[in-house]
Amino acid sequence: MNEQVSATLKSSETEDWIDYHWLRPLGYRWAKLFAKLGTHPNTVTVYSMILGAVSCIFFAQGSIFYEGLCGLLLNVVGFLLLYWAYVFDNTDGQLARMTGKKSKLGRILDGAAGYAWYIPIYAAIVYRFYVHHDMEFSWLGIADTQTNALIATGVVFVLGLVSGVVCLANQQRTADYYIQIHLFFLKGEKGSELDNSEKQKELLAQMNEMTPWWERLVQKTYVTYTLQQEKRTPCFQALMAKLKEKYGNAEQAPQDVKDRIHAFSLSNMRYVFTLIFNFRTIFLMLFCVLDLPAEYFLFEIIVITLLESYTIRRHEAFCRQCAATID
Repeated sequence: MNEQVSATLKSSETEDWIDYHWLRPLGYRWAKLFAKLGTHPNTVTVYSMILGAVSCIFFAQGSIFYEGLCGLLLNVVGFLLLYWAYVFDNTDGQLARMTGKKSKLGRILDGAAGYAWYIPIYAAIVYRFYVHHDMEFSWLGIADTQTNALIATGVVFVLGLVSGVVCLANQQRTADYYIQIHLFFLKGEKGSELDNSEKQKELLAQMNEMTPWWERLVQKTYVTYTLQQEKRTPCFQALMAKLKEKYGNAEQAPQDVKDRIHAFSLSNMRYVFTLIFNFRTIFLMLFCVLDLPAEYFLFEIIVITLLESYTIRRHEAFCRQCAATID
């Protein structure tokens, strides 16, 4: 990767292999084009949302078992559209760093992009199961009647809700938080977006009736977002509080302390990467191609949630140990 592309990244340490070698260079080319056109990064995020949502049309089609080669190709088109959406989701941040057009709205929109992609896709998967469920019914010995199809689709709908509303939301927040923690101890406060809920509450309290309603809504949403991140990481919060108490703020901690935290955080990145787009989307595509997309919900609920739980427990255990060594 050349220096121009690297300059548009938060850090190479927070990029997985696919992003670093393939998608970020492609995003850089798009960012250069959008910069020439005067396109705002938030507009690129909206493009990303639209592309990801449109992909649901293709994921709703059966693959090779149900619809033959045509079905397989339609699923591949959905996969490519979703990856194009993800490239644009990378591009908006690269464009923001390239042009200096960063905003809190952009950060929230960026976080919302995943929901804009996956909610329609998950709904399409539920519909797809209703239409194509012969394999599952055959394995379970269920008679393929209208009533059974509706009951089974209801179960898949509930799994989709848990998978998307609970699991996906938590996993994205967790991954984002650990990436920002890593950037904080690598580049300091200016090089990260590691915010805390107390500061965000203060900013919300400073707003009044003259503040546009949408700005207040964005800030309220961001307060909730940061609170949810902090509630899941009590040991890290205690470590930050101890660093603030002893050194004024965490950024003023001795370099050896920051280096120790950074080194562990870097080792934790390989687990964080299992919670982000590439890992889950590769498995989503695999389940769709095998004509078992509903089973992806179970994969996300069980496998990715276990990976998230391990990632949090591992980081929390380190924070406990680290805090204990600070006099």
